[in-house]
Amino acid sequence: MVGNPDFLTSKGQDQQPELQELETPEGELYLRFFVASGDEFALPATGIRRIIEQPPDSITPIPNASPLLLGTLNEQGRVIWVADLGQFLGYQTLLNTDRTEIPVIAVEDQGIMLGLAVNQVVGTYWLTIEEIQPSRNIPDTMAPFLKGEWVVDSDQKRVLRLLDHIAILRSARWAT
Repeated sequence: MVGNPDFLTSKGQDQQPELQELETPEGELYLRFFVASGDEFALPATGIRRIIEQPPDSITPIPNASPLLLGTLNEQGRVIWVADLGQFLGYQTLLNTDRTEIPVIAVEDQGIMLGLAVNQVVGTYWLTIEEIQPSRNIPDTMAPFLKGEWVVDSDQKRVLRLLDHIAILRSARWAT
């Protein structure tokens, strides 16, 4: 049955099966997303533990915690601190929590997990690290957390900024 060309292609027996070429992606896999300000960022897929879509009321606010933190959520029995990534990076635009679900990107390093709440997850893309350029025209509050940027659209001057999830996790900003 498996050797039958009809099984492979749904064509008649008198036609040869079509072979599809698999493309080998170049570069590394990254998750692309937007923060509340409308700027686009990327994180290496290797540093992402999971992507969680949660209703805002499932994030429990914690009194006397850093103002960057939205609260905690329980994901499969594990408590994850959730932060507004845009606010952490220094943007004044706060994440809109008046919606049905908030995308949270859970990053992890050496057993430490943090949820980064973002405005919209675009998806995963293969990007080549050779095309990355040094970040330009960025605020000092963001600089320690960037590895560089890709030019997405040179006409509109749109860039995709690559974040360093380990620098975000280990930041002293969480203590304030």
